[in-house]
Amino acid sequence: MKAVPLTRRTLLAAGTGALATGMSGLLVPAQAQNLAPTRSMRGGSNNYLPGAPIVERIGGGGFWMTGTVRRAGDGAPLVGQRIQIWAHTTEGHERDPHSHGATLTNANGEFRLEMPQIVPAFGQPHGHLAYDDDEFETVFLRPVMPSASDTSLSAHFVLQPA
Repeated sequence: MKAVPLTRRTLLAAGTGALATGMSGLLVPAQAQNLAPTRSMRGGSNNYLPGAPIVERIGGGGFWMTGTVRRAGDGAPLVGQRIQIWAHTTEGHERDPHSHGATLTNANGEFRLEMPQIVPAFGQPHGHLAYDDDEFETVFLRPVMPSASDTSLSAHFVLQPA
């Protein structure tokens, strides 16, 4: 193999060639292909209240519910999607209207909502989340926390177009 001298001309040629062949595509985040949609979890819709308002925070806060929302298939982040959150907390039961609220996903398909500390209901500390708009199929999630002393819980949605 012949050695190529390292000069300003060879560096310029290599850089131009890399851009021409698609290296600029590396600036776009990778997206999954054939990403399967999330299925609703058993018990996820318990005490669901349609139309819970979009809020800045539920109650006094102190606990964070976070997650992501992506499109099935290509895994693209979904912006502006409404996620409803509710739970049994230190300030109310999961059936209480004041224990429910909704938030919207940001430009990266991420959401976060502060709420009171989740406490065990029926022996398990858990949250409830729902996507329930018309653009994608409805999904209810009921993630269980590893410990009742955790101060955050994440849930991730992969939505199938309706």
